[in-house]
Amino acid sequence: MSVETGSRTEAGVHWSPPASSSRGILGLAVRLRLAAPGIAEVRGPAACMRRDALFRRMLVLADVVAIVAAFVLTVALARRSLQLTWVGIAAVPILVIGAKITGLYDRDETLLRKTTLDEAPKLFQLATLCALVAWLTGGLLVSGTLDRHEALFLWLALAGLLICNRATARAITLRIAPVERCLFIGDELSAETIRSKLGSHGGINAKVVAHLDLDKVEPWSTDSFSEPRLAEIRDLAQTLDVHRAIIAPRSVDAGEMLNLVRTLKAVGVRVSVVPRLLEVVGSSVEFDDVHGVTVMGVRRFDLTRSSAAFKRAFDLVGASVGLLAIAPLLIAIAIAIKLDSRGPVFFRQLRVGRHGHRFYMLKFRTMVPEAEAMKESLRHRNEAKEGLFKIAEDPRVTRVGRWLRRSALDELPQLLNIVRGEMSLVGPRPLVIEEDQRIEGWHRRRLELTPGMTGPWQILGPAKVPLREMVAIDYLYVANWSLWADVKILLRTVPHVLGRRGL
Repeated sequence: MSVETGSRTEAGVHWSPPASSSRGILGLAVRLRLAAPGIAEVRGPAACMRRDALFRRMLVLADVVAIVAAFVLTVALARRSLQLTWVGIAAVPILVIGAKITGLYDRDETLLRKTTLDEAPKLFQLATLCALVAWLTGGLLVSGTLDRHEALFLWLALAGLLICNRATARAITLRIAPVERCLFIGDELSAETIRSKLGSHGGINAKVVAHLDLDKVEPWSTDSFSEPRLAEIRDLAQTLDVHRAIIAPRSVDAGEMLNLVRTLKAVGVRVSVVPRLLEVVGSSVEFDDVHGVTVMGVRRFDLTRSSAAFKRAFDLVGASVGLLAIAPLLIAIAIAIKLDSRGPVFFRQLRVGRHGHRFYMLKFRTMVPEAEAMKESLRHRNEAKEGLFKIAEDPRVTRVGRWLRRSALDELPQLLNIVRGEMSLVGPRPLVIEEDQRIEGWHRRRLELTPGMTGPWQILGPAKVPLREMVAIDYLYVANWSLWADVKILLRTVPHVLGRRGL
């Protein structure tokens, strides 16, 4: 086996293949990225099992605390004398079993990115069932009958505590659990993409420790995963203490792929597959069982009339309520801008919107009036990638503008664009004309939806994402649109802005 070690090691850790494997019969091309094992790391299949068990136990603890706390708060805030009964206390394990049956404790085992928002609908269903049973059973769970207001409070408290407690439990577990060691099986470009995703985003505690490049394996024309080759991959995974294999197949027979998955599973390695088709259609598919044959049905790309109406109503209500709520803040910011420097309060920039229609996007002015004239002289300091222009310490930014940018308050006037129908709360990133002219081919389908005040690009950090990757992300957002997806993006934007994770 031909092994290419990384250019650097951490904490003096080195690895050398056994002498008998210095040139294996299969000639696997492997690139290693080694790191010192953590203090809490356990080697072998036991590491995966203990890591998964830690997540499950923390989630169970979080759910029990949430359920008990919701009932205690409801009883404590009731306007009359209420008490939990022994039956109510004994019902807690039943709710935990219900969560287990719906898969709320097992999904983390299959996921690299542990997220709570994706399971929020199931948590709301669990909270609804719990509150409904407590209300309908009279004094069985709580001594005395819950009225409608108390039942509503119990439902909201339980749903909120389940989500918050689970998010906290996952954050704690990600810090104390050992790093998930991954073997990537696929081409170099896909490997670099996965490495960047694992290392630059939250909710993930994993790293690629080795890369098996299928393009460099010799020979590769026939018997892609023969028994000797599978044995060598299995030995590699065991030698490097791999916890998870990430496979990005190009053109491999389904039977051979199944053999590879079975081989890795047999030695306790978790398996994740990057399906090539979903790079184009995303998750916008419905699985259909046609008498034993699984068929993926791809949803329509554009929105139906009802979906477009729901999205527009959501935007109008959200933007209108937001403008009313922050009106005093907008006035205060406008006064501060006028006092700090000469020039208008708003900055109007021509952007490309839905179906290529151009509009003027509004922002609070954060730069000196002659900022555009100074752009060329500062281009050598550009820190963004592939056509975008951003400088962390831009000398054109005013004192008030620097504070507005750090807090993202300069974006608030875009609520007016939303009311006018030029923008949406969530959508593809609105590009300037120069950037839009660089977008070609199927990526231009991103313009099927109205550009957004925030979007999936905002969560990733707009200045850190290359333009070609950003438009692909926008395309997948359009292909997979749902109102719940918009809500999740809005919720994830809040900590991103508060944490100032952008450039």
